[in-house]
Amino acid sequence: MSVTRSPVGEVEHDRCATTVVLHPVGQPEPASRPDGAGQERWWRRWAAPGALVAIAALALFLRVWQLDALGFNSDEAVYAGQAASLAGNPNYSPFFPVFRAHPMLFQTLLSPFFRTGEVDVAGRLVVAVLGVATVLAVHLLGARLYGRRVGLVAALLIAVMPYHVVVTRQVLLDGPMVLFATLTLYCLVRFVQAQQVLWYVAAGAMLGVTMLTKETSIVLAGGVYAFLALTPTVRRPVRMSVLALAPMVVVFATHPVSQALAGRTETGRSYLVWQLFRRPNHSMGFYVETVPAAMGLLVVAAAVAGLWWLRGRRSWRETLLVSWIAAPVVFFQLWPVKGFQYLLPAAAPVAVLAARALTALPVPERMGRLLRRAVRWPDARPSTAVRTVRAAVIAVVTLSLLVPSWNAVNRANNATFLAGSGGVPGGREAGRWLAANTPEGSVVLTLGPSMANIIQYYGHRRSYGLSVSPNPLRRNPSYAPLPNPDWWLRHNDLQYVVWDSFSAGRSAFFSERLMVLIRRYHGRVVHTEYVDGTDSTGARVPVPVVIIYEVRP
Repeated sequence: MSVTRSPVGEVEHDRCATTVVLHPVGQPEPASRPDGAGQERWWRRWAAPGALVAIAALALFLRVWQLDALGFNSDEAVYAGQAASLAGNPNYSPFFPVFRAHPMLFQTLLSPFFRTGEVDVAGRLVVAVLGVATVLAVHLLGARLYGRRVGLVAALLIAVMPYHVVVTRQVLLDGPMVLFATLTLYCLVRFVQAQQVLWYVAAGAMLGVTMLTKETSIVLAGGVYAFLALTPTVRRPVRMSVLALAPMVVVFATHPVSQALAGRTETGRSYLVWQLFRRPNHSMGFYVETVPAAMGLLVVAAAVAGLWWLRGRRSWRETLLVSWIAAPVVFFQLWPVKGFQYLLPAAAPVAVLAARALTALPVPERMGRLLRRAVRWPDARPSTAVRTVRAAVIAVVTLSLLVPSWNAVNRANNATFLAGSGGVPGGREAGRWLAANTPEGSVVLTLGPSMANIIQYYGHRRSYGLSVSPNPLRRNPSYAPLPNPDWWLRHNDLQYVVWDSFSAGRSAFFSERLMVLIRRYHGRVVHTEYVDGTDSTGARVPVPVVIIYEVRP
């Protein structure tokens, strides 16, 4: 037990304490205070809730602004299509089976919004609201670990962080999964502080819910194990661990049980085989190049630097947060297949560590004196100057996140695309054009399965990807290959061919092969979608991103 002194009194700290005990210092408060003191107490009482409401409003604004500017990308189309099929929407049932690769918790939550018609904005709104809920969960986590001020700053950082903003504007599994992962971490913190079995069981059940949202989150169990192994002061009897493991297994078991009852027991196994034998889709440096910039370089730097300059205050808290970060980072760095959003579970603990560092930023005494002189504030106490410097640094870090987030939500017409980072320009419009201008029952050949998913979602036309491998070990088991597209075209079983610049940028070989088929079967351009681009002189020019060809034998 240690005792530290704060402006309001002495605070007792226990490594695993559940409460903070305040001992008043000095004389007791008088029975009555002047009106100014009462007003100050009122302001202090409502300042934190007011700040949290403002942070949540800012988070919601960034996640819904121009939410409909772009249509779905491939993954969004798949998850939304599953939700629509689950709801019995006849527009999607023929194209999107209910059971594919991942568990169905998120799709089930979406399904009430997808019962009729074409839906995309409603699905994204659900994810945006869950993203704001994650901001509030990060506040709870930071406040529980380090106090209310750290909780507020951590919530602010995650609210404007480009990484979290971009992903929680899309119908992807990762945004909801991070909400449940953050709540799992919160339950674990409560267990360590209280040493009550109820919180340990709650952490296990919440981890099961996290895995039921996206099964790859099982890697977070490795973070829990690493934390317990590195923290001998935390009590962890075998019986308690079994009690925590049981609800996790029971909750997640609903996924394989539901597949077995539906007669789709092979789906999960086929998907696992495909994942194990997939070729790498990015270089080993992909995450280093993309994720720190998306989280914010200043945020990452603050989190790392804070671990150093606050090393004298090191406790189980930092061990827990670092273990939680390390688990997905190590696993997905070694995993050959890499995705932009895969490391999102690390965003919350990084934000908390950065907030801890920024609120305890060491400010040299000389800097405080210079500040008091610069603003002609000679009577200000040194602590006031320190708080002012820290607030200014927090504002700079927040602005460094807000600007790229604002740019990201305003880039509807962009000729570049990174999977998982947003919608696909031109995809929705091309699909709708096919739905309105081609006969029902038309069949479409696309360059890859990504555009095929988008065409099927918005165009309601059966689509096949040219690049889908006939080798079962080299393709997603959800996609049907075309071993001989020439035969299909020769017999008029394919009537339209769609070329898109995003798939072409990933595979020049299949792009050239598609163009050969277009020329061979008298392809005629019937529709083109453009975005704004620039030429070699910097002038703005329209850039074709989706081209639809009509072909005939």
